[in-house]
Amino acid sequence: MKPDVYTSSRSPVPQAGLSRLMARSAGAADLKVGLLDGPVIVGHPGFSAARIVWFSEGDVAELSACDVAAVHATSTAGVLVAGRRSGALGICPGITLVTRSVFRTPAARSAGTTTWIELADALMELADAGARIVNMSLSLATGTSKEHRAVQDALDYVAAHGVLVVAAAGNEGAIDSTVVTRHRSVLPVVAYNLQGRPWRISNIGRSIGQRGIGVVADGLVSLGAHGMLRPFGGTSAAAAVVTGAVALVLSELPRTTPGELISAMKGVQTRRTSVIPPLMHAGCAFETLLASRSWQERWSPH
Repeated sequence: MKPDVYTSSRSPVPQAGLSRLMARSAGAADLKVGLLDGPVIVGHPGFSAARIVWFSEGDVAELSACDVAAVHATSTAGVLVAGRRSGALGICPGITLVTRSVFRTPAARSAGTTTWIELADALMELADAGARIVNMSLSLATGTSKEHRAVQDALDYVAAHGVLVVAAAGNEGAIDSTVVTRHRSVLPVVAYNLQGRPWRISNIGRSIGQRGIGVVADGLVSLGAHGMLRPFGGTSAAAAVVTGAVALVLSELPRTTPGELISAMKGVQTRRTSVIPPLMHAGCAFETLLASRSWQERWSPH
């Protein structure tokens, strides 16, 4: 029997306020969500009804793949677009997932580590492909100031295209910030445990606390290698949950801007000084945006 990923006390669905949103929508087919990760095992039976598109053969993996990059990307995609009876969350299986692998060599794919330049290129490609949201949870090699600048420029580019980047804060247990977590187009995500505290090895920091949100990701299950399920956690899983929530909101309210989404998802009106972000409640975020949109439409000049 597959685990009940929707009603269990360990599921992020009720804890993140996703229950009513998921009952309301599976996501809009014309909404493109970019997955900036490893190659996805698109032949996994959990994706049998999913809309997944890619740029090149290197963006997808064979069904027998079991390397770290492919399994991680497949688990992330499973949180988003797996069938809701697959055993994975499948928060927004109705959207179109655009997958772009940033592991262009066998060595990089095996290690699961990419470069800042590859990240910059992939961000711009996904923006050009029409993605409204990009999910990003990566381990990056040490970069130079020139490489960091390239990512800054790429983030400026996606921001100009109205793209929201949902980025995992990382699992190094550090108090830090990066060019990614500091950028206005990015919503950083921290993993919380069932006791309502940040996961002990989740990165935190000033920009993460001010701009980001947290999600309970303990005990999550998603798609894995060989057509099976696997445990999936940490900030990567938390970021995927947030991306799925944002995708459902955008499917219902497509005119919402990245700035409005970030503000609503945080649910905090005052400026935060903590290095720890607030927990997300997607249902409250949606109701806030819906009320705001209804008010604007009611009072806008005709």
